[in-house]
Amino acid sequence: MPLKIYKTDASPPVRAVMMTTELIKLKIDVQEVNIFTGANKTPEYLEKNPLHSVPLLEDGDFVLSDSHAIITYLVSKYGAEKRSTLYPNELSVRAIIDSRLYFDTSILFPNIRAIIKAILADGIKEVTPKQIEDVNAAYEILDKYLQKTKFVAGDNLTVADVSCVASISSLDVLVPVDDKYEKLKAWWSSLQEEEWYQEGNLPGLAQYEGLVKSMLN
Repeated sequence: MPLKIYKTDASPPVRAVMMTTELIKLKIDVQEVNIFTGANKTPEYLEKNPLHSVPLLEDGDFVLSDSHAIITYLVSKYGAEKRSTLYPNELSVRAIIDSRLYFDTSILFPNIRAIIKAILADGIKEVTPKQIEDVNAAYEILDKYLQKTKFVAGDNLTVADVSCVASISSLDVLVPVDDKYEKLKAWWSSLQEEEWYQEGNLPGLAQYEGLVKSMLN
């Protein structure tokens, strides 16, 4: 049975998974889930994923939610020669990668979710000063990480870069990354040149940007 990803391309976590599949050249089946019409809340989908979130992975009878868990699973199982750098076995190296993944899931992505929720639930038409402050604080932390190493978790590209760039490219639509975050901008610029970024992130990012701008204007 082929691998299947349930996805909504505008979602930053979905794009992290799609970039990972591009990076390791993994063929998958995809199932579009329109979260805007409630397709993620049908009884069938909730049976698979009570969190009603995307992405969702099916690998035979094995079902897994959360993009961070999915990308580490895919690289560990199917990453072949790239596994040694993207998510290596060495515990100290992997611990740093995990810490950056947790930074994404606890800091970067929650900033996106908070602003989008305010747009949808509260009808705000512009990002608030407090939201801008919070996002810039996250940018500053990531910039500091990148002052010490070429990539967010060391001097090699890892799954942490993939997750973080999915969120950074999405946050930039809401709060543009200031030029003062030189290392952050240089890191992001270098990743934008990569085919896996262009194929796995740009189509969904364009959808996301269109949706955000339509709601803010």
